[in-house]
Amino acid sequence: MGKAGFWDDRERADGFVVKLKRLKGKLDPLNGLESDIRQLKELVSISGDSGDSSMLDEFAAELAGVRKRLGDFELKVLLSGENDGGNALMNIHPGAGGTESQDWAEMLLRLYRKYFERHGYEYRLLDLQPGDEAGIKNATIEIKGEYAYGKMKSESGIHRLVRISPFDSNHRRHTSFVSVFVYPELEDRSELEIEISPNDIRVDTYRSSGAGGQHVNKVSSAVRITHFPTGIVVQCQNERSQHKNREMAMKVLRSRIYAKRLEEEEERKAKIAGEKKDISWGNQIRSYVFQPYTLVKDHRTGVETSNVQSVMDGEIDGFIAGFLSWKERNK
Repeated sequence: MGKAGFWDDRERADGFVVKLKRLKGKLDPLNGLESDIRQLKELVSISGDSGDSSMLDEFAAELAGVRKRLGDFELKVLLSGENDGGNALMNIHPGAGGTESQDWAEMLLRLYRKYFERHGYEYRLLDLQPGDEAGIKNATIEIKGEYAYGKMKSESGIHRLVRISPFDSNHRRHTSFVSVFVYPELEDRSELEIEISPNDIRVDTYRSSGAGGQHVNKVSSAVRITHFPTGIVVQCQNERSQHKNREMAMKVLRSRIYAKRLEEEEERKAKIAGEKKDISWGNQIRSYVFQPYTLVKDHRTGVETSNVQSVMDGEIDGFIAGFLSWKERNK
């Protein structure tokens, strides 16, 4: 960055600035931790030599703080993938089961909203289709914030719910399934690598189904794009103008195609390595049992908790950390 002419190419320079910021975001905490641990060791040693135990409580509090920062640092180290530091797009879609699954999809949407708010992530709904009686048929969310994709990629897969159905007059136990798909939101330079021919897509417009007053009822501003080579279908109805909805839908489509390429590359590597495990994005990853007992368990990592309510209120950090550690071990 100190070389003459560095800022002549603004786009390239901005890329280096972002990279530098991410590197400092890992190195600075590491250097701070090393310094604090070294200082704490010296203080404990001095205290021990003098026989003064009055500072033990203070040392214990400082040690707890260092442990917390060390855990946060270890999590950041695990978030080292190419797209981990960037924004994310999430799609929530109910499986077969009608109202039951649609209600479960809306419950998961609420869970993630709680998580985003707790961690300071900005988010907005790009598409939301209400269910026939309750819940939702589909939701697409844009998530902005540091390491949004790196953390939320742990949620890709099938989420299974077991509970006494509030929609069943006989109060029987039902099992519902919802698919969650998380993919990176591409930066401008990455988008250039995903070329989409106009002949490969079909663009349909329709009236938005969400809230929005007369504009929603009278103007076909919502956009649905079908990509023939991959079969991917995306839609956006959040914006008021058809042009903006189309622009966002194309952005989502590029990210979906990019994610599909990543998945195919992972499958190719797995075959070369002779791995027998299924690495598809559609696996059942987690079960949420409300009755006859309470348990949320991640089937990939073994992480579990009986505090279902805290999970439904967005407390999923333990599952995310468990996934990242598991992923690192299984590279």
